[in-house]
Amino acid sequence: MLQVNDIHVSFGTLHVLRGISFGASAGEILGIIGPNGAGKSTLFSAITGFHRPRQGSVLLDGENLKRLRPDQVAGKGLVRTFQVPREFGHMTVLENLMVAGSSRAADTITTGLFGGRKLAESEGRLKERALAMLERLNLMHVASNPAKALSGGQKKLLELGRTLMVEPKVLLVDEPFAGVAPALRDLLVGHLRALRDEGLCLLIVEHDIEAIMQLSDRICVLVDGVILIDGTPAEVQADRRVLDAYLGAVSA
Repeated sequence: MLQVNDIHVSFGTLHVLRGISFGASAGEILGIIGPNGAGKSTLFSAITGFHRPRQGSVLLDGENLKRLRPDQVAGKGLVRTFQVPREFGHMTVLENLMVAGSSRAADTITTGLFGGRKLAESEGRLKERALAMLERLNLMHVASNPAKALSGGQKKLLELGRTLMVEPKVLLVDEPFAGVAPALRDLLVGHLRALRDEGLCLLIVEHDIEAIMQLSDRICVLVDGVILIDGTPAEVQADRRVLDAYLGAVSA
C-alpha cells in the first residue's frame, strides 16, 4: 500500500534523512522510534508533502506522490496528525469534525453544482458522519463544547477524528500519547488497534517505548537520518544497537 523509496531530505548543508526506504501494508501498525533529532517528524513531513525530498519517492498504491501538495496527498488518502493538535478552537467539537469532512471532494462538488436541497442533504449526511465519529471516540458528551476547552487527551481524540473524517487509506500519527492521561492513553490505544483491525495502515511516531512496543506489528528505528533496524518488536528489543542509540552506550 505505502512504499517509501530512498528518501533524502536536507536543510542547507544539514542532511536530516539519508536514504530512508520501507513499506507498510493495509491492516498493519508500523511504529517509528528513535532518539530526539533522529528525523522522525521530518520523515512524516516528507511523506505527506510538507517537505520536498531532494531524492526518492513516496508511492501509495503504486502512484508517486512526491510532487503533490499536502492537500493533494491527503486527497489521495494519505493523512497525518501533528504532535500539537490543530483544532479550530472557537468552533465546537462537532463543527470541527464537520469542517474536516467537508473537505472531501465529493462534498465540495455536490455543494458547488447543486446547492439548495442537495446541499442540505449533503450537510445532513456530513452531520450524521460527524455524530457517529463522536460516538466512536467517546466524545459525544463534549460535542457542543468549544474545542479549545478540551483536555489534552480529548484534543488528541478530536485530532484523530478529524483525520478519519477524510477517510484515509494510510494514517500517520505523530506522538499520540504525549501529554495524555493514562485513562485516555488506553482509550487511544484501543482506537488505534481497532482501526488497524478494520484494515487501515497506520504509521505511528511515539516516544513512549512501552506503548509502541505493545501496539506495533513492526518497528523502524531511526537514528541520525537512517533506519537502524526494521523488525518485529521482539527483534528490536533484542538488538543492542537500539539500546546504544538511546542511552549512548558503547557498542559491545
